[in-house]
Amino acid sequence: MPLRFTLRQLEYLVTVGDCGSISEAAARLNVSSPSISSAIAQLETEFGLPLFVRRHAQGLSPTQSGRRMIAGARQVLEGAAGLNILAGDIAGLVRGPLNVGCLVTFAQIVLPRLRRGFCDAHPAVAFHQFERDQTELFDALHRAELDVAMTYDMQIPSDLDFVPLASLPPYVLLPEAHPLAEHEAVSVTDLAAHPMILLDLPMSADYFLSFFEAQGLSPEIAERTRDFAVMRSLVANGFGYSIANIRYRSDLAPDGRRLRHVPLVGAPRPMRLGLLTARGARASMTVRAFIDHCTAEVAGGEVPGLAPLPPERS
Repeated sequence: MPLRFTLRQLEYLVTVGDCGSISEAAARLNVSSPSISSAIAQLETEFGLPLFVRRHAQGLSPTQSGRRMIAGARQVLEGAAGLNILAGDIAGLVRGPLNVGCLVTFAQIVLPRLRRGFCDAHPAVAFHQFERDQTELFDALHRAELDVAMTYDMQIPSDLDFVPLASLPPYVLLPEAHPLAEHEAVSVTDLAAHPMILLDLPMSADYFLSFFEAQGLSPEIAERTRDFAVMRSLVANGFGYSIANIRYRSDLAPDGRRLRHVPLVGAPRPMRLGLLTARGARASMTVRAFIDHCTAEVAGGEVPGLAPLPPERS
């Protein structure tokens, strides 16, 4: 019996289920809203099932049948993507889609350069980049929405694999006029009495605050922000200091004011930056090629701001 629905229609179905809105799904897929509405209507006719409850003010909610069909459609799409990967592996080619997530903190600093070199070397790969916080990266990997994610080794779930690329010790950002700005290094004891601009991202904030907790101290948090660029500008304009691990090549904040970068001493744990995959995902030749490319680029010192991992002690 011939199929009367397409993989594209199933993609629309899953995306609407994830977004809860036809307009949001259309924006994510870069297609028109009527195209998605038509696809959903055709699927409901084909399956003989209502897939969504339409609420004017609240968007669309999957029916009980719709939730089961969305889960099944997701499995079909994953299987179809697997065929593309299998064909590439059989042919010995690096090709097909590659969905790469990146921690929002450093997405604008590290990933575009690595992406450029990888895409130049493998033009048959359709590379898609997504910026997320740590929890969102974990969820997207578990849902197979991402093939690989670039992030820190913070609270990694046991069913995900982490490939380290670089070790990044923490440092303190200070405005030029700050009394600690000319110090060669500072400790959390030095910082405790000064106002802090906390980069308040999931897990990252806990990591920064743990430096103070280990010394029995509490920082004077004057401001919280989830945006790395906003944090840099607040610091540069004298509203406080902040702590980070990834460093821009420039000492200028987005508004042009200058920043000081001072090492943080007292043995706080360096953060490791690396690549995260669902267990078994590295069987894909395309994912393996991306991991190998990133490893070689960082090890060769080709990525500004990332020092290669120190050699392991025997």
